[in-house]
Amino acid sequence: MTETVGTTVDTAVELRHVYKRYTTRRSKRGAARVVDALHDVSLSVARGEFVSIVGPSGCGKSTLLKVLLGLTKRTAGEVDFGGGSRMGMVFQQPLLLPWRTVTKNLLIAQDINHRLSDREARERAEAMLSMLGLEEFADRYPGELSGGMQQRVGIGRALMHDPEILLMDEPFGALDAMTRDQMGMDLLNIWERDRKTVLFVTHSIPESVLLSDRVVVMTPRPGRIAEVIDVDLPRPRGLENINTPEFGAIVRRIRVLLNSENSAH
Repeated sequence: MTETVGTTVDTAVELRHVYKRYTTRRSKRGAARVVDALHDVSLSVARGEFVSIVGPSGCGKSTLLKVLLGLTKRTAGEVDFGGGSRMGMVFQQPLLLPWRTVTKNLLIAQDINHRLSDREARERAEAMLSMLGLEEFADRYPGELSGGMQQRVGIGRALMHDPEILLMDEPFGALDAMTRDQMGMDLLNIWERDRKTVLFVTHSIPESVLLSDRVVVMTPRPGRIAEVIDVDLPRPRGLENINTPEFGAIVRRIRVLLNSENSAH
């Protein structure tokens, strides 16, 4: 099932019949190959909505985020931004500059484009450190932080310019299980406070259910939307939700859907 509705002021982003096709370089052994990464993807995301994207490796999840961010050009289709197109991106690795302190890593965008006065940027960085619980680490370097702390800085850096849409590409994939759980709770607290529109790519089905309003389930390549699952669980949520029958039922539904799509291919 795919979704397409008219773009309104309450729609953050809408994709209509988006395709992405790559042509690989010609190898020594043969001709170039054509790879269909995305096939007829239509999706509407409301402002302030938290949407996760799950699917097998190579199904186009990350490609979809790159299309939205403008890092790769779609082959066909339309993308509309209803509430503004300013975006922040969080990658699996925090990609912090090791020679800059935590504060100066947060200020990278300011140093490049000077959208704010230096005083305003510094005040925003201090507020961000407080929100992330990293005030005492302001003058530390990335190598002095744990993996979870580094990823918090990466999230803070993406939020520094107040994006309308936050794109997250498996941001907790490299973390251990306990840190990953805590980061998920930290992200929910940030989202509850600011209600940014979030598109969150993950391989973890329980994580997608715990965090999201809806979960987009994608097929193996070429990536299509198999179904969009509503997560009808009350908010705010905590790790205790994982043990409820309602939570388990949604997780099982997504697993069955993914297994059926994989077997069909």
